[in-house]
Amino acid sequence: MNRRRLQVLYSGRVQGVGFRYQAKQIAAGFEVLGIVRNLADGRVEIEAEGTVDELKEYLQAIRESGSGPMIRGEVEFWSEPVGGFRGFEIVR
Repeated sequence: MNRRRLQVLYSGRVQGVGFRYQAKQIAAGFEVLGIVRNLADGRVEIEAEGTVDELKEYLQAIRESGSGPMIRGEVEFWSEPVGGFRGFEIVR
């Protein structure tokens, strides 16, 4: 299996607008595990694991969602999976 870990940093108007909740809801439609959280600098971070195809489709679904227009920047970091996620959670 082609499992990977993905960290995505979103910038724009992504805090205080339901972005994390939408990211979690969208994740339910994909075979991905991970977390989404606000960062102190105003960005939102997603860390997730799954197959490359599932992760790419998940990101595309976020872009096409109601939160998509609020994203001004998206930076991806791919790495080897390390496990440890149970479901997909919002971290405060």
